[in-house]
Amino acid sequence: MSVDTLSSAFEVKTDERWSRRALAKHLLTPAILVSVVLALYLWVSSRELDSIEVRVLNAGMIGDATLQHLKLTAIATAAVVLIAMPLGVLLTRPGTQWLTPFALVAANVGQATPALGVLVIMAMVFSIGQNIAIAALIASAVLPVLRNTIVGIQQVDRNLVEAANGMGLTPLQVLRKIELPLAIPVMLAGLRTTIIICVGVATVATFVNAGGLGDIIVAGIKTTRTPILVTGAVLTAVVAFTLDWLAGVLEKSVRPRGL
Repeated sequence: MSVDTLSSAFEVKTDERWSRRALAKHLLTPAILVSVVLALYLWVSSRELDSIEVRVLNAGMIGDATLQHLKLTAIATAAVVLIAMPLGVLLTRPGTQWLTPFALVAANVGQATPALGVLVIMAMVFSIGQNIAIAALIASAVLPVLRNTIVGIQQVDRNLVEAANGMGLTPLQVLRKIELPLAIPVMLAGLRTTIIICVGVATVATFVNAGGLGDIIVAGIKTTRTPILVTGAVLTAVVAFTLDWLAGVLEKSVRPRGL
């Protein structure tokens, strides 16, 4: 059996990932999200807004807050991927597996600690701003990617790994050609969870002057203006569902055929 045959043992000839039925199912989520945003716009437009609501609910402020929220989420998610995935791979190698429980405990502590508390402590030690918010996001969201990377690699059929070793593949080749491709679905599932956590936690970034949709939510709470509060909350949910949908499309695109 050749290396190519082994690496393609889990593939099938026909790729039904993007059949008409699957495509229609994937397009349902963005259609619903567009409908939600449109309904929100029509609801806010139908109300007689006062000066405070007009000042907050304008295209410029909403657009800036949304872009800043996406920026915080993107930077934190990228940092988590760069930290957690290589670390997860390292912790599955012989000789380092004994460190896995300690790494997971540390990641669990980061996720279990309230994000607002982490922000306050870090702001007291350092200073307020975007960097503090990103650090808190990373601490809160690193666990799913780290855990799923470890679990995804560990659940790969050992028979395939032993067969690859028997054919003379190096450990790096086994990792690249066998283990990582088969672990991708589990790893990306952890990434989707991390993205949702980052979007949610980013709303408290407003308390360290890092911006985001939390500015709109807090403005609605402070001024007791329902349209402002609802707009901030709905847009945050829409951003979370949109990014989760995009991650789902990515997961389906890179998933090895036949899995």
